Amino acid sequence: MPARHQLTALAVAVAACLGAQSAAALPATAPDPVVSRGVTIPAFYDPPATLPAADGTVIRSEPLPLALSLPGLDGPLPGQATRLMYKSTDSTGGPVAVTGAYLEPAAAWTHGGPRPLVAVAPGTLGQGDQCAASLGLEHPLRANGQTLSVGYEDLAIYRLLARGVAVVVTDYAGLGATDRLHTYVNRLDGAHAVLDAVRAARTLRGSSVTAASPVGLYGYSQGGGATAAAAEAQPSYAPDITLAGTYAGAPPADLTAVTRAIDGSDLAGALGWAVNGFLQSDPALKPIADRHLNAKGRAALTDLSTMCVGDALIAYNSAHSTAWTTDGSSLSDVIKGEPALRDFLDRQRIGTRRPASPVRVATGVNDDLVPHAQARRLAVDWCREGADVTYVPVLDPPLGRALLNHVAPLLTDQGKAISWLTDRLSGEPAGNTCASLPLRP
Repeated sequence: MPARHQLTALAVAVAACLGAQSAAALPATAPDPVVSRGVTIPAFYDPPATLPAADGTVIRSEPLPLALSLPGLDGPLPGQATRLMYKSTDSTGGPVAVTGAYLEPAAAWTHGGPRPLVAVAPGTLGQGDQCAASLGLEHPLRANGQTLSVGYEDLAIYRLLARGVAVVVTDYAGLGATDRLHTYVNRLDGAHAVLDAVRAARTLRGSSVTAASPVGLYGYSQGGGATAAAAEAQPSYAPDITLAGTYAGAPPADLTAVTRAIDGSDLAGALGWAVNGFLQSDPALKPIADRHLNAKGRAALTDLSTMCVGDALIAYNSAHSTAWTTDGSSLSDVIKGEPALRDFLDRQRIGTRRPASPVRVATGVNDDLVPHAQARRLAVDWCREGADVTYVPVLDPPLGRALLNHVAPLLTDQGKAISWLTDRLSGEPAGNTCASLPLRP
């Protein structure tokens, strides 16, 4: 089998393992449709020119057909879905429209009290608007010859729905919504999008969750970074939300370490998503990029800006950033030599603020894509700050490829992670493993 076909099969196999409110009126004159790699993005995803003032305000909504749904006596199984657009605040303090989906489960919540809500922060899906998690619920697999996207987060979402837990999933700033580029792994953008999704779900007509509903956060990889950042930001950004617990799996807490790890790896294309996101967040960094990127590097950033993770696995597998720079330096070397870049990445660091609620940090000991050591350090940092931390090193054997070493813990630990989160939503006290976690540097 040719290498390209092997990589396509790997991408698909890995990902595979892994009452609604009426829609607000769209503009009378519909905008020209956005087409990303042969996929037409619905007009719903085009934000209005003026956004509401309050974070979490629902801008518009419409029924979202689930591709994986069965008829049931009391409605479709596992539930009914609503496509959302809501207002959030980006890392510069400006307003941003974020899309996502709310899912009302058909199953009853049997643990007493009001139905709980979990905000799901997706793992890496890509940077093209067609990669958005809300679109993945409607189209779990999209392979049209131009793009390969898989809604692999659907598995965790459906497992939560089966327990009677309502779910709201965010697409993040700029992924789905067509007015800007997705700010991949931006700490504050991710945190705000997650917390404002909770606010949106609480006010959505037809939702059974209220301000009294227990709230949990669930995320792995990019999603683990977003939920970890949200747990830190909640006391100051969203004091109206009380978190029962947060699961942060394989969180990229230290982007400097993660940049070194993914360069030349299966998912080297994520370097381009990160750089694109940095330039979207802080245009003052553009002169630095202009100095260091050669024509091949600029072309890669443009190419990757419309790609999903499957596309990047095929086109940029094992790519090295040394081919993208004018002098053959790696992006890690460029970061070392540019104080503005170092400062930007330092501000993206997760672990400097104490979460006010229990957190579960899980990381594969052989994960060399989002390195185990920097994720463990996040748990240590939080323990030093006095947080209630459950740290779980996942002991999967090494599987020979960086992507598999990263994905395997997601699958082997997911059931335990969801059970831990369900226990927090049920009011059971969380354990704390800080006493057994050596606080070495």
